[in-house]
Amino acid sequence: MDAVVRGLAIYFVLLLIIRLSGRRTLAQMTPFDLVIVLVISETTQQAMLGEDFSITNAILLILTLFTTDILLSYIKRWWPRAAHVVDGVPTVLVNDGVYNEAALRGCRLDRTDILEAARSQEGIESVKDIKFAILEVSGNISIIKKK
Repeated sequence: MDAVVRGLAIYFVLLLIIRLSGRRTLAQMTPFDLVIVLVISETTQQAMLGEDFSITNAILLILTLFTTDILLSYIKRWWPRAAHVVDGVPTVLVNDGVYNEAALRGCRLDRTDILEAARSQEGIESVKDIKFAILEVSGNISIIKKK
């Protein structure tokens, strides 16, 4: 039972830390981000397993994490407010050709990220041609160009 409690605790702590750190896409992952992910995974594994490195304990932890994730998906479906808390909401990064600097800082993005998405999606070269740039919950940037 100790492994289940450890697994649940680590799951929710990691979920909280990831939500607080801001959204970024995997395409924007730097080598430093990769190193952090690897270190976190190793630290998490040690924290969850404790002194018990048995296969039984590992299977129990895997089942606990997957079950928790599945239950959380059902909770998000039944209670939409939970989805906003767990997954976040879309963030407007550009509104009518003007950058929202506070939103960019909060999402750890910069102007070049917006322009790169604008060029690749819509062939837009200037922020003045963007009606909205929205950071979606998935981490993708959606570009809506002005008419």
